[in-house]
Amino acid sequence: MFPSVGSAPASDAARRRHADVGAANLPCTVRSDIMAQGRSAPSSNRTLPMSVANMTFMVDKLGEDCAPLQFVRELTQNAIESILKSPGKKGELRWDVAWNHQTLTGQTKLAVIDNGVGMTGEEMVEYINKLSSSMHEQSRHGNFGVGAKISALPRNPEGLVYLSWKDGVGYIIHLWRDPENNEYGLKRMKHPDGREEYWGYIDDTLKPEPIKENGTMVILLGKEEKENTMTAPAGTPMPSRWILRYLNTRYFRFPSGVLAKSREGWEKGQSDRHSFLREVTGQKPWLDQNSQAKGNVDLTTAKAHWWILKESVDDDSGHYAGGGHIAALYQDELYELVGARAGVARLQGFGVIFGCNRVAMYLEPKTDAGVSVTANIARTNLLCDGEPLPWSDWAAEFRDNLPQPISDLMEEISAKSSPSDHRAAIRDRLKRLRELFHFSRYRPAQNGQHLIDDDSLTPGGTPKQKDTGGGGGGGGGGRGGRAGDVYALFLATRGGVSAEEVNSPVEPERKWVTVAEGTRTKGDLEDRAARFLPDQNLLLINGDFRVFTDMTDRWAKKYVQVPGARPAIEQVVREWFEQQLVETVMGAMALRQSGRWTLDELKRLWDEESLTAAVLPRYHVDFAINRGLGSKLGTLKEQTV
Repeated sequence: MFPSVGSAPASDAARRRHADVGAANLPCTVRSDIMAQGRSAPSSNRTLPMSVANMTFMVDKLGEDCAPLQFVRELTQNAIESILKSPGKKGELRWDVAWNHQTLTGQTKLAVIDNGVGMTGEEMVEYINKLSSSMHEQSRHGNFGVGAKISALPRNPEGLVYLSWKDGVGYIIHLWRDPENNEYGLKRMKHPDGREEYWGYIDDTLKPEPIKENGTMVILLGKEEKENTMTAPAGTPMPSRWILRYLNTRYFRFPSGVLAKSREGWEKGQSDRHSFLREVTGQKPWLDQNSQAKGNVDLTTAKAHWWILKESVDDDSGHYAGGGHIAALYQDELYELVGARAGVARLQGFGVIFGCNRVAMYLEPKTDAGVSVTANIARTNLLCDGEPLPWSDWAAEFRDNLPQPISDLMEEISAKSSPSDHRAAIRDRLKRLRELFHFSRYRPAQNGQHLIDDDSLTPGGTPKQKDTGGGGGGGGGGRGGRAGDVYALFLATRGGVSAEEVNSPVEPERKWVTVAEGTRTKGDLEDRAARFLPDQNLLLINGDFRVFTDMTDRWAKKYVQVPGARPAIEQVVREWFEQQLVETVMGAMALRQSGRWTLDELKRLWDEESLTAAVLPRYHVDFAINRGLGSKLGTLKEQTV
């Protein structure tokens, strides 16, 4: 494959040190600092270290836990570390076509190139062919020493070709999966003089830009010889710029002195003007440049970084994650990033009800006081002391300390929306049905007639729940949240302290949101009736939902002869559908009192799909709307007289 492999300015002993005449493949091994592979331990050691009998199984099994594009992160991180290890701590990394490989073989392959410290052939055998080896410090908090291998090897059984230059001398190894025995390891190379070794020398014909004296190029060969590894994996966002998009949304920023680039327009050839390298910056520079306000909120266990984007920002290029996303930040990398519908839902849990499409937020866990922050194998999630991130706790604390610029943004958008306060009418009607909801709430009282379990409450007023970190809106539970949260209102009457019943039903607050008024982002709540935010006891109702608009259209046609009737019709329609949603949420809350419904089961009763189902029956609503419009606009019979 590489005709220039061969002649070398070194002794035969040095060149043959890693050769094994009886093997065509040097199997990948697990590093042990105590004993070498296949040797007995020194007599002074008390323990025989564990070893791995089936390395292929281990690599493949670990690879199954890796995210689809994780190999891009791992190889990028290796390149960054190599640059930072160089004397000036400055350099460039590129994701590009392996142009020389394309010239030699006619096949298009993806490559990552850096001009960091580089490696000799012997160093590559030492560091690359051992699963837990790394030329950088091994750490369970760092790169594990295995990331690039377990994430890239199973996806590239044809192999990873490493070309590396150190002090002007070039070296090559080929890490692959041997098709004869399915073992991962270094491929034996045949030299022009007949020798066979696991690494070889190469001349500068294969040296890519920007490598001068030192640097490394890793070529990903894929699953088969003819596979084009520049092509984005299936389902990858922005397939024409998939590496650019991934790295920009993976990294908060790159270290000072490290310049990252990614190739675009590679299909047209290296010399075409539409084929060029675009700088990869990470999210922070773009957010800083395009924000009208930014800041941070110091929370108990994290720092919340927030940005409000300028209204005129065009984030349709897909190069970055635009407004409406939220993520965890750790060591300049982003984890658990959610955008679009899930991002809006989580931001609303943090109190950003309106204007989510212009807000971005990163939560950076604090590592003081001995808190351990680690990543899972897939590097998609963070753990604090082995537990999922406390999103609910952070959401509640951020809401209580909402930055003024975010409050001002919400007020500005809310002021543009049309008023639709139906609370008094709905509350009056529901009084007659109070006993059907069984809304019994209790508070401690010295001579109360009821007994309640006061241990089920935290000082914040919320029943204790384990925070799983999932869901939009921050979920429920955590340390407790604010007094008056809906979870605190329905307690089982089993033992405990004396209490009296509080006779006032608790209705959820509600806000109608639409795209036209700027209170709903296009794509959020699309074709859904409503979203309930339990931590805030708030219903967000989609005024654009077709069930509501179809009903408005139906009655607008009937009252077409009444000038200006449509706004009044819309309010009556909204009032009755709003009542259905309020009853659904209140009824679900009432079930909690029995103790037979878990919190997760209750959440399914008020999720977006369930709330949508609640407004689908329309016969009785249509009847109520008819009566309501008759009192406001006159009956249809009167209109025809």
